Amino acid sequence: MSDKVIYVMYDDDGALKDGAKKLVSKGVKINEVFSPFPIHGIDPIIGVKNTRLGIMAFVYGLTGTTLATIGMRYFMVVDWPMNIGGKPNFSYLENMLAFIPITFEFTVLCAAHGMAITYLLRNKTLPGIPAQNPDPRTTDDKFVMEIRMSENHSVSEEELDGLLKDTGYIELDKKEVK
Repeated sequence: MSDKVIYVMYDDDGALKDGAKKLVSKGVKINEVFSPFPIHGIDPIIGVKNTRLGIMAFVYGLTGTTLATIGMRYFMVVDWPMNIGGKPNFSYLENMLAFIPITFEFTVLCAAHGMAITYLLRNKTLPGIPAQNPDPRTTDDKFVMEIRMSENHSVSEEELDGLLKDTGYIELDKKEVK
């Protein structure tokens, strides 16, 4: 079973955003938008839901805090206690204030690396995986809107062509995908 996909290219993010607003108001479902940089405000227009990426950032940060605390207690109290600046070396709690910068930095390190790896895995943008964008120009200066006809039963292809002409696109490409 094949599906007809329409790729509509714009040379300005504002034109794409305005075109998306017009199309959505007429009942057209936009499947995806490809752009060289994030277009702020496009997600609610095309119906993209919020992600749980923020929750994962918290989990990664909490993991970093836990690992830093366990590691510092082990290194400085259990494994090799040292008298640094006259501070007692037999209790982590009495030295906890001295470890705040290390804890903070390790929390940020784990959260940042965890988020980067999660982002790359979730978006399938790891090295060696071919790009999913329909046109290589979307990585430079063009903006593409993807519309699948299988998701737009209420609008015929002819009606959609008429609606698209009012959006100010620069290029239109229709493809059959399986």
